[in-house]
Amino acid sequence: MDFFISNAYAQGAQQGSPLGMLLPMVVIFGAFYFLLIRPQQKKQKAHAALVAALSVGDEVMTAGGILGKVTNVSEHYAAVEIANGTTIKVQKSSVSQVVPKGTYDAA
Repeated sequence: MDFFISNAYAQGAQQGSPLGMLLPMVVIFGAFYFLLIRPQQKKQKAHAALVAALSVGDEVMTAGGILGKVTNVSEHYAAVEIANGTTIKVQKSSVSQVVPKGTYDAA
């Protein structure tokens, strides 16, 4: 029955260099930084700039997909007109993008 399962024998204790053990961890951290962390930070910075530059008259799309025109801006909130005479108040951080002028009227 030994031909189906090979025997596992203990190996002698091997001493690896600390650099050899640390190098793969540094490479993995570097990959995570450049592939995940750095792009996310750039995206957050761009969104913060978009929210800070929000002004009356901008046509915006919220994270929920609501398209409207900004009628009033306060420190944390923005009033968005979504139809004639219908205005909602949304958090400025929920604005996902500023759309080109005329998009609200064409929709």
